[in-house]
Amino acid sequence: MNDRSASLKERVGFVIALARRLHEYGTAAPRLEEAIGKVSARLGLVCDVLSTPTSIVLSFAEQNHELDSVADFTQVIRLAPGEVNLSRLCAVDEIADRVIDGSLDLQKGYRHLLELGRPPSRRTRWLTVLSFGVASASVATLLKASWMDLVVVALLGWLIGLLALGAERRPRLSNSFEAMSALLVTLIATLFSAYVAPLTLNAVVLASLIVLLPGMTLTTAVRELSSQHLVSGVARMAGATATLLKLTFGAVAATQLCRVLGVVPAAEIPLPVPLWVEWVGLVAGALSFTVLFRSAPRDGLIVVGSVMFGYALTRLGGAQFGPEFGVFIAGLGVGAVSNLYATWRQRPGAVIREPGIILLVPGSVGFKSLSFVFERDVFLGVDTAFSLITILVSLVAGLLFGDLLVPPRRSL
Repeated sequence: MNDRSASLKERVGFVIALARRLHEYGTAAPRLEEAIGKVSARLGLVCDVLSTPTSIVLSFAEQNHELDSVADFTQVIRLAPGEVNLSRLCAVDEIADRVIDGSLDLQKGYRHLLELGRPPSRRTRWLTVLSFGVASASVATLLKASWMDLVVVALLGWLIGLLALGAERRPRLSNSFEAMSALLVTLIATLFSAYVAPLTLNAVVLASLIVLLPGMTLTTAVRELSSQHLVSGVARMAGATATLLKLTFGAVAATQLCRVLGVVPAAEIPLPVPLWVEWVGLVAGALSFTVLFRSAPRDGLIVVGSVMFGYALTRLGGAQFGPEFGVFIAGLGVGAVSNLYATWRQRPGAVIREPGIILLVPGSVGFKSLSFVFERDVFLGVDTAFSLITILVSLVAGLLFGDLLVPPRRSL
């Protein structure tokens, strides 16, 4: 059956299912709206889309209708904010391509989209918990932590992973998950530093919470604002700020509690790990991101290479021109390479783009800024906030210039 000859209900149903899956798997508003517009046009539909972090509004009409005609069908979908899932995003992209070129029936494509909504397996959940600790420890190596810091950070990262696993089925815990995680991490790290062994306390807390910091959300928000998707950009920025506030409150509350109890962390600064450990940690962290981004096994090497490519560009550019311009160069390089990959392999460029910028996003800077404000050091907090804005602008500018250098041929 020709997809254009299918009933309006069948075509609209497919597009709605496609939009839902793209949103669930972390697609930003500009790319989602562009992809839905193109697919709708191929199916003989005119579709106006409004995507926000928590909802999608779609309005459909047949292409042969008058320009001023009322839409035939309007659908409002309420959704939770999406999370990056590269393997399912690639599957969604393949289903859409096959339906458009006629190699897959519209009804079968719709069923395939519905099947992608299955929950992750038990094995995937426990691998994710393991990856929390590995990712935290790898970031600790980049922060020049000590051997003891690495052990504590890994344990605290696994603790957060277990809390995340429990929060999936407990709404009350889910709402306070970030604040509870920050409180426990800061409290445990401070007690350990005071009574067991000295720690680089700030680095330990920051590295342990790194997976929860909304750096990627902040970057996506600025990208959406820069492309005039104002509703989505402002909403996403507000969501990221709320997450940072909860994390900061938890950490500050634990610090104040320790002061009341008279717990004073050791002032001794332990020796950092050797330089070679940093590169081992980078590889281990890149491997953990293949799990956290839910990439397909065949894309594992690509994800690892993307993480290391983005980090290497940042280090090289930062050494020559300063950290902000280093982030710009890395964003430009990752954006251009991801567009080349999407054109060459006919697959989503997100497979390279999302892992490539994960170590560049400035979630930790936002956390530091709010921590200073909570501690009444307003001037240092404002200064750190300006650093956050500078890094965000540099990264987003790099990605936009990357799109100019190598124009994207695919929406995703």
